[in-house]
Amino acid sequence: MNKPQDTFPGGIASLLPQYQKRRALLTGADLPPLDVDLKALAATPLPPQTLPRPDGLTRVEKKRHMLLGELAGHSELALLHGLLISHLRKHTYPASAPALFLRLWTEEEAWLLANLPTRWLISAVITFAEHGITEADRNLAARMNMLFSLMKIYEAERCFSGNAAQEPFRTQNRNKSPLPMGMKDFSVLQGDLEAHLLAPLWRDAESAPNIGTLTRHLLTILNQDDGTVFRRFAIMRDRAATLRST
Repeated sequence: MNKPQDTFPGGIASLLPQYQKRRALLTGADLPPLDVDLKALAATPLPPQTLPRPDGLTRVEKKRHMLLGELAGHSELALLHGLLISHLRKHTYPASAPALFLRLWTEEEAWLLANLPTRWLISAVITFAEHGITEADRNLAARMNMLFSLMKIYEAERCFSGNAAQEPFRTQNRNKSPLPMGMKDFSVLQGDLEAHLLAPLWRDAESAPNIGTLTRHLLTILNQDDGTVFRRFAIMRDRAATLRST
């Protein structure tokens, strides 16, 4: 009997070096002190990004330069938030980084929700998976990380279908080959998998003291986004219901 072919030669363990590589320490300038005036940073516009990027920058300076481009039009507080997340994704980071990140979300949550791009709100909730104060925060954040990571993977594959994110598939074109790993088929028109996936996240946000509001904010954005698999399924159901009623 032939040995099954691995998707990842060497097994899942072979991915660990790649995972570790992106988590090397960011060296360079220190973070601001823990008692930095956050409101002053929020009121300070970012300077324009200098192009081309100057030579001889530290890793922290390179990260700041990149963020100046990505967060153009935002404030120093948005950049500090991005820099803190960049540090906290590493195995080693400045000792003050977790406390400063948590202080930022404790004192400036409303500002962050109103001003940060959604991409950075997603990064924030993921960061709480390792740096949340309570088990409820860490557990919920880890599940949100899994949700958004899988969304990113399957939406990346969807791009190769030629379909726009807002374009649902035709139910008539369904391929009936088995799902991988012997999983039971999902009924797009009548299944409740979405409820079992999303509803517990909304429910558990109630008992997550530091990320509950952030989690529900992100789930509301997800519900309103017209380019998700959940919206595409909703359109497919509506179209099927219309056909049945005619």
